[in-house]
Amino acid sequence: MLSVYDDEQYLFEALRVGASGYLLKSISSDDLVHQIELAHRGETVIDPALAARAAGTAARLQRDEFWPGARQGLTQRESEILACMVSGLSNRGIATKLVIGDETVKSHLRSIYRKLGVSDRTGAVATALREGIYR
Repeated sequence: MLSVYDDEQYLFEALRVGASGYLLKSISSDDLVHQIELAHRGETVIDPALAARAAGTAARLQRDEFWPGARQGLTQRESEILACMVSGLSNRGIATKLVIGDETVKSHLRSIYRKLGVSDRTGAVATALREGIYR
C-alpha cells in the first residue's frame, strides 16, 4: 500500500486486511520499484521509520500500556469518541466536548463502526461494554 498517512494505526489496519506492505508516498521512485520487487517475492515491506514506531506501539500493546480500544484497532481519538458514546453524549455533545466539527465526529463514527464490526451507535456501545473496552 502506498499512503500519505505516516501513522502506525493505518499501517496495522492495512496489514490486518492483507496488504503486502506499507510505504509512504515520499519514497523515491527507485526505492519504490525495489520495494515492489521485494513484495512480489513475498516479503513484507514497510517504511523503516514507521516500522520502528510500530514496533514500539506493538510492544506497548503487549504490555497493555495503551488506551482503551487499541486492541480493537481504534485510534486514540476514536477511543475518546467511543467513551463519549458510552457516556451517552450525542454527536453534537461529542463535538463540543472534544472541540471538533460535527462532520469529523461522523467520520470517526464510521471508522469505529467498521473496526468494531457493527452498523450503528447501539452496536458500538454494546461492543465496548461487552468487550470491556469501557464499563
